Amino acid sequence: MALSDFRMQHAVPILERLHAWLGVAEAKVLPKSALGEATRYALNPWAALNVYVTDGRLEIAKHAAERALRPIAVTRKNGLFFQSQGGGRTAAILMSLIQTAQAVGVNAKLYLRDLLQRIATESDVMKLLPHGWKEHYEAEVVGRRHELLGIAGE
Repeated sequence: MALSDFRMQHAVPILERLHAWLGVAEAKVLPKSALGEATRYALNPWAALNVYVTDGRLEIAKHAAERALRPIAVTRKNGLFFQSQGGGRTAAILMSLIQTAQAVGVNAKLYLRDLLQRIATESDVMKLLPHGWKEHYEAEVVGRRHELLGIAGE
């Protein structure tokens, strides 16, 4: 059973009951009370909350996204000390590439090392982005690395 089918079968009834309860609670409580604000907080993004049910790739919680953005936020804070606007822009681009590489399961160090070697000769930018690099070059780079290190193929 696909994850989205499982969610449709099990999560949708729970979400429907929760939505009904929130609707009743919203009608019964004062809007500025703590419960009134909490129900409004839950109901405002209701459509977005329910998208995860139809797409098995999505999580109900945003923890993974927040973890992925944390290094960027820390770098932004530290970026107050970049010497120029160009330096901050470069750091933002590198952080974006690193986070995307990690998100698609690419070793960021191998990716950046190979990217810097290929960038002068590869004209197709899409092949240089983490998704394209994984598809076109990762196997070659990992194989060459394993060969150099004397590691048996996986």
